[in-house]
Amino acid sequence: MSVKGFEYKPIGMRELLERSAHLNFRQRAEALARYLDAAHSARQETYLREVVSPMDREVVVRDPFTKEMRHMLMFASNNYVGAANHPRVLEKIRGGISEYGVGLGGPPLLNGYSRLMRELEDRLSAQTGKEATMIFSSGYLANLALASALPFSRDRFYYDELHHASFHDGTHLGRGHFEAFPHNDTNALETLLRQEAELPNASTFVTVEGVYSMDGDLCPLPEITRLCKEHDALLVLDDAHGTGVIGENGAGTAEHFGVEDEVDIIMGTFSKAIAMTGAFISASEEIIKLLRFFARPYIFSAALPPVALLAVHGALDVIENEPERRQRLRKNVRYLISLLEGFELAAPPGAAIVSVMVPEWMNIRYANYMFHQQGIFLGAIEYPAVPENKQRFRVSVMVNHTRKDLERVAAAFKTCLLYTSDAADDLLLVLVWGGGGW
Repeated sequence: MSVKGFEYKPIGMRELLERSAHLNFRQRAEALARYLDAAHSARQETYLREVVSPMDREVVVRDPFTKEMRHMLMFASNNYVGAANHPRVLEKIRGGISEYGVGLGGPPLLNGYSRLMRELEDRLSAQTGKEATMIFSSGYLANLALASALPFSRDRFYYDELHHASFHDGTHLGRGHFEAFPHNDTNALETLLRQEAELPNASTFVTVEGVYSMDGDLCPLPEITRLCKEHDALLVLDDAHGTGVIGENGAGTAEHFGVEDEVDIIMGTFSKAIAMTGAFISASEEIIKLLRFFARPYIFSAALPPVALLAVHGALDVIENEPERRQRLRKNVRYLISLLEGFELAAPPGAAIVSVMVPEWMNIRYANYMFHQQGIFLGAIEYPAVPENKQRFRVSVMVNHTRKDLERVAAAFKTCLLYTSDAADDLLLVLVWGGGGW
């Protein structure tokens, strides 16, 4: 098929990639661009919607199809505890900009290690119960650092198969032996841990997520900590979606299960409940010193600017001083789950992510356009972010959502996904992929 004849068809991304595999790079890029343009014209591409208001339960969006401004309920943001526009955060930023400025222009090891960063590291060490903490420019870089800097060639690194893409990418940079185990399968992990080390002085690492970003479930952390202790393995916890959301003080999954002392390394991000950007790793003093000088994503990345650090400090003020926000968030999650009875969830939600699976026959892109038309801003998670048979809508619940908001999104699911009557036959012809589709 020529590139110029590459017109939009109701196919998934995988088939698109397969059809363009024989093309050279420029042709592949042109084919993808034409495909996305045609999908947009067909109302089957809702990515990169422009938000023109502060991030909250309701946002103003420039409609990508009509170019008009419209109010939409936001269910795709990780601003779980409403920190993005909280008065404490805004006050902290306004009060600190004149003192610290807005930029640094360098990595932490050189000129980018500011007083604000040191104070934030101390604060996070106290929160996680670890000796030391270091700050990264993003959670993606933090996971790259963990996978690439911790293991030597003789070491083993076992990780949950549903670990974030950033860690998967890091395994290609790491020098150790990496092996995934089935999701939350502690028996499979125990089998791996029983394997004899082939070389003397080999270390074993286990890494899991506290709250899994695509399914929303918790890891069985107490059992995993027991296995790691029994087999002398270092436990690494990616708690991006647990930090600030669960635990008595919002310290995350380890606090939730009461196993803070059993986790060797904790990674958390500032892009979820804290609603900023950046990340941290907390561990022993020795581990943090090693990472500071051997983690290339840390060494060769600019430090977080003062304005970002001020916002994180402000968000931590909110998390520490307003525990009722986490309580209301949990109530919102429970209420939404009760409203979605009858839908297939990827897993029982453990925090603020509710993943609703869609039938394999469904055109998830067109369904998301239907949500858009009803004023519901959702995240359609399709291949290659998840396998083709596990596509879903991921609903991110916020403390600021009202019961009416939750009822609206539940009603939208019934409208957009449950077309089973004869009267919906014509619409089903639109929803079902044609040709060699799904």
